[in-house]
Amino acid sequence: RPQGVPLRHIIAVSKMVKRAVDPTLKARMHQYAIVGRGAPTQRNPDPKVYRMKVFARDHVLAKSKFWYFMKKLNKVKRQGGEVLSLSEITEKNPSYVKNIGMWIRYKSRSGTHNMYKEYRALSQTEAVGQMYAEMAGRHRAQCGNISIIKIAQLKKDECRRKHVTAHHTPAKFPLLRRIPMVPKAMRTTFNARRCTTFLG
Repeated sequence: RPQGVPLRHIIAVSKMVKRAVDPTLKARMHQYAIVGRGAPTQRNPDPKVYRMKVFARDHVLAKSKFWYFMKKLNKVKRQGGEVLSLSEITEKNPSYVKNIGMWIRYKSRSGTHNMYKEYRALSQTEAVGQMYAEMAGRHRAQCGNISIIKIAQLKKDECRRKHVTAHHTPAKFPLLRRIPMVPKAMRTTFNARRCTTFLG
């Protein structure tokens, strides 16, 4: 510390400084339903309305992704369009684990690839967060290069991946150290022989 500066002043200043937290560590995915269309013109006074479900961290990124796909699929730009409504879709039953299948397409350094993934999660947004983390770790795929084609909740017989089907059978654990019950009349505080816990 600088000479002549009391230690209590340094501690007080350090408590006042806010530490910057990496926003990606607390980022959580949300699902939005966005309804939009091209702006009405004299040639087309009643343009077609489109509805899209988008996964994003916030509503700003959701609208950006909406206009990205609108320009790509329907040739409607943000400058010549309007968003009619934006609402967040929440999970109906977030209290139990579901099997979720995901069909995705992503761009790598060598080309475009299609993939099918399966996850177990409480909600679809949680499964999408798992997918982005896995794709970043396994394939170095960036979030902007991944497109979700379809997402669906699967039944047990529809699952294919072993790490998902392993949870469908009841878990069994070996009883390695079983101590047999002794009749109450024969129980003692101290015993001359060590009890045998191995039952082969």
